[in-house]
Amino acid sequence: MTNRQEKTITIRSAVDLNIVGENILDIAAFAIEKYEFQNDTDLSGEAREEAARRIRDALWEKVKEMRARRQEWLQQMFETADRVVAEFVEE
Repeated sequence: MTNRQEKTITIRSAVDLNIVGENILDIAAFAIEKYEFQNDTDLSGEAREEAARRIRDALWEKVKEMRARRQEWLQQMFETADRVVAEFVEE
């Protein structure tokens, strides 16, 4: 048996895309209803669909940004862990 064993690290995703997708639909519906209420108006079905599509697109862009930031944080965490273990061993 060798001293070095191959190890696999599994990192769970911080984002459940099914839940995010449901939340995005809820947020879109809420934002449209809020707009209608605040402006005492009713959007046509076509306008509601287009507004919902644009909201979904904008919110998915936010999700993409969040995932990229998560990757950066994970990288920083691994770099920090590497530094700490090296410092400890060198004491």
